[in-house]
Amino acid sequence: MIFIAVRFTVRPEHADNWLTIVDDFTRATRAEPGNLFYDWSRSVDDPQQYTLLEAFADDAAGTAHVDSEHFRAGMEAMAGAIAVTPDIINVQVPGQTWNKMAELQPK
Repeated sequence: MIFIAVRFTVRPEHADNWLTIVDDFTRATRAEPGNLFYDWSRSVDDPQQYTLLEAFADDAAGTAHVDSEHFRAGMEAMAGAIAVTPDIINVQVPGQTWNKMAELQPK
């Protein structure tokens, strides 16, 4: 799978409505056939920072995502709300889902 982590720092005036700004893009991406997950989280240390974890089944699914109309619309919507260029990690990893953490088990 293609695993992507993106860290967004948004402008202060958009910190509390970021998830609304990206809602259409999030819903459309989650509906893509090759999308495995697409999850947002907000930093507990910096209220202006959000992290996106997403995965796509393969290169074709990733390409279809980037070539989609909702991707272009999402980039346009985000551009007006970010404070700096986002940081990204984009790697291919084996498998199609999360693995279980071996070091920690519930008691």
